[in-house]
Formats: sequence, structure tokens, C-alpha cells
Amino acid sequence: MDNFVAIDFETANGQRSSVCAVGIVVVRGGVVVDKYYSLIKPSPNYYTFWTTKVHGLTRIDTDGQPQFPEVWANIAPRIKGLPLVAHNRPFDESCLKAVFNEYGMKYPDYEFYCTLSASRRNLDLSCHKLNVVAAACGYDLENHHHALADAEACAAIAMKIL
Repeated sequence: MDNFVAIDFETANGQRSSVCAVGIVVVRGGVVVDKYYSLIKPSPNYYTFWTTKVHGLTRIDTDGQPQFPEVWANIAPRIKGLPLVAHNRPFDESCLKAVFNEYGMKYPDYEFYCTLSASRRNLDLSCHKLNVVAAACGYDLENHHHALADAEACAAIAMKIL
């Protein structure tokens, strides 16, 4: 796969619509050509202890940030016509669909691929977590659970095994 967008969301709570950060990495011709990261004011706007423990974000970080429709207006032109790739596609795809629904936006039926599934098929590892698979593909993920860092790792994995 030479042309795609790796995408990663972080959420504020157990609601999939509560995206509070997004990272994308655009790959064309097998080369990273664009990266984008944004914090997002989540909906619903509250954080759980467990989600903050994972990614470190709180309302202090996102209360002054744009809502999803404004952020997506910056992303949509960058990803037009490209398939999306995520590590654990069911999570990221469900977040995207939920937040589109939350704001009454028409979902464009993005084509999605999964590096987690691909790693299970192609790599003999005891664990297929993003950081482990990234390391097996020669990528050092230093800031796990930062949306852009995770999208960069996903892109590196996709370029190796998709």
C-alpha cells in the first residue's frame, strides 16, 4: 500500500464520540508527505480517570480547543480519496462514525484498513500492541498514546506489512 492515511484518536471517556485528540499521517508513493495533529474539545466533555491515565489529557488541555467539525474541516481535504489505516481499526473507525453522528455530519464511508489484524496475520509476536508491532517493524514509538505519535507508528507498520 503506497497511498493512505494513518489515523489515531484518543478519547476523553467511554463514549466513542468523545474524541479529544487526533493525529494523521498522509503517505503518498510510500513517502510521508503530511502530518496533522489537533486537540479537540470532546463531546461529551468530561474525562474519566482511566482515559486520562492512558493519554494524560484533561479538560484543562482541551476546553479551549476547537470542536470536531472545525478540526475535521482541516483534515478532510488532506485525506480526500485515500484509504484510512488504523491500529485496531474497529476502535478508530467507530470513534469517527460516532463523532460524525454526534455533530449530525454525513459520514462519507471511508475505506479502512487495520494494521493490528495485518500484524496478527503476518508477524509471529507474542503481543500485537502498537508499540510492540512498531518495534518489530523497525520503528521506535517513544510517545505511545499521543495521537500523532501513534499515527506515525501505524504508518510505519502499514508501509512494512500492508
